[in-house]
Amino acid sequence: MKAKEQYDRIPDQQEGSKIDVEESRNFETIQDATAFFELACRRLLNINLWGKISGLSSFQLFDEHGNEVDREGRQGDYIRIDIPGPGTQLGGGFDWVRIEEIFHHHDDQEELLSIRVRPSVKPMTEGNSPAHFLKAEATSTFIVRRLQLLVQAEEHGRNEMANTDTTHILDNARNLLVGGAAKLGLSYPQWKLLVKGIMASV
Repeated sequence: MKAKEQYDRIPDQQEGSKIDVEESRNFETIQDATAFFELACRRLLNINLWGKISGLSSFQLFDEHGNEVDREGRQGDYIRIDIPGPGTQLGGGFDWVRIEEIFHHHDDQEELLSIRVRPSVKPMTEGNSPAHFLKAEATSTFIVRRLQLLVQAEEHGRNEMANTDTTHILDNARNLLVGGAAKLGLSYPQWKLLVKGIMASV
């Protein structure tokens, strides 16, 4: 798969801010690179461990019915995020995203796993305003890929705008503050720590 096709998994940047974070390692043999790629994929899919890897926010996986689960992430699952500071009223004190796509690719030259998430409502609640500090137009795409001897982990945030249109005044004020901090690049350390943790030595 060509590079352009790979990055088609990442939505186009249209408005708001964006972020790109990468961490890579080179290996001496295809066998070593392939084995590490598989380990990195397991780390990426094990969303409940992201908090331990990144050391800042905590992450908990929920199924499509709002049940807390301990397994690899699947398309349609929700992720509850507990970031430092006050959470949203809409989200019960947390921020929520939903996994809208998990994409796998493999050919003779390249292997790829990507997970794309988008701000969402808290599972099993009514309304359409995301329980998240960013609007629903925002996405985060997490990628692990192997190109021959190179293995790389990435996070790409797109169309990030503060979610200030909820029905809760306090949520709007909080989201403006947190979303503004993200726009200034303060979310970069979170994702940098995550991709570094995914790429850490065994």
